[in-house]
Amino acid sequence: MNSFDYLTQRQQDLREQKRFRNLTARKFDGVHVIDPDGRRLLNFGANDYLGLGMEMRGHQMPHEQPPMDDADLDLRVTGGSGASALLSGWTTCHERLSSRIAELEETEAAVLFPTGFAACSGAVSALAEAGDVILSDELNHASLIDGCRLSRAECVVYPHRDWQQVNHVLEQRRQEFARVWIVTNTVFGMDGDIAPLDRLQEVAEKHDAILIADEAHATGVLGNDGSGVCDALGVKNRIAIRIGTLSKAVGSQGGFVAAPRVVVDHLINHCRSLIYSTSLAPAAVTAALAGIGEIRARPERRQRVQEMARHVRSELSIDVESDLEASVPIIPVIIGTDSRVIEVSERLAQSGFYIPAIRPPTVPEGTARLRVSLSAAHGNDVIEKLLVAIRGIL
Repeated sequence: MNSFDYLTQRQQDLREQKRFRNLTARKFDGVHVIDPDGRRLLNFGANDYLGLGMEMRGHQMPHEQPPMDDADLDLRVTGGSGASALLSGWTTCHERLSSRIAELEETEAAVLFPTGFAACSGAVSALAEAGDVILSDELNHASLIDGCRLSRAECVVYPHRDWQQVNHVLEQRRQEFARVWIVTNTVFGMDGDIAPLDRLQEVAEKHDAILIADEAHATGVLGNDGSGVCDALGVKNRIAIRIGTLSKAVGSQGGFVAAPRVVVDHLINHCRSLIYSTSLAPAAVTAALAGIGEIRARPERRQRVQEMARHVRSELSIDVESDLEASVPIIPVIIGTDSRVIEVSERLAQSGFYIPAIRPPTVPEGTARLRVSLSAAHGNDVIEKLLVAIRGIL
């Protein structure tokens, strides 16, 4: 028997369930992706919410003024950083970017990670210890889940967005633990809904707990200053630890943790995904500086993508709980079965639209969906064509 027969069988099972995944090498061209077969598709599958990633790949949005401040940087820097941050991989550009992030987040300090996944899994696992408990939303991103598993703390998974259950658990068990951590995404990446951060923070303060908020899908998109849901819900100055990514709306690559200096220093000294990873490449740092500069200088980008999200949800009759939730540029179109969502995604591709089919285990059984990701780079005519195409298939 071949040592890897069990893998072959598992993959065959996935194929039969219509859940086997392949990497597809596509080319980028502005708001389009080009498939290997040459199909040129409007890209509604990326997390480039403000269009900055497209712009920094050399496709300027029309009618834009020259970049300002940190955006006016040379993006042609190439090569890696050559070492971990604690050796020689932390440059003056890394320091400058961490300072810019701390300013945006209005925290004492920030530290950079090579990916958003490394930031989430590393921060949670380094902060929570034996004798602690973590309360984690059941739909948290895999990186947060892995951080909970890697820590030595007990983990209690609570029903999605159920702050009352969090309160109930702590009323019953708070005295058992040295520290309590409440961990949640602020915007959930597959549903586009929003965590009740204001309620969770009230619970945290009531029970002497610490809330960790992952703003990955909200940084650059929501809030008066573009820093995310914490700002939008008025709890930015009360939630001490915020995690974010540079790989979505910022248009670059990497992740960060913004927090009090004592927390950042702890991560620098104890977080394995920071200490033992080569630091961000200079090109990614420079691109992120440009992206942060654009977010701070040009609120019209996030205003546009928010308006677009509200319009698409309204036209597709997708219910939301608030105007803030309606403004999230992640729009799930629930299809149901795996085979059906693959069929619908392919029919949309035939109409010129790339919208990925999301299947279990990424989403719960029976909720396979299209995940429509909007960008400020999408023109109004493109959005209207998208709506016509979706209505024509569903």
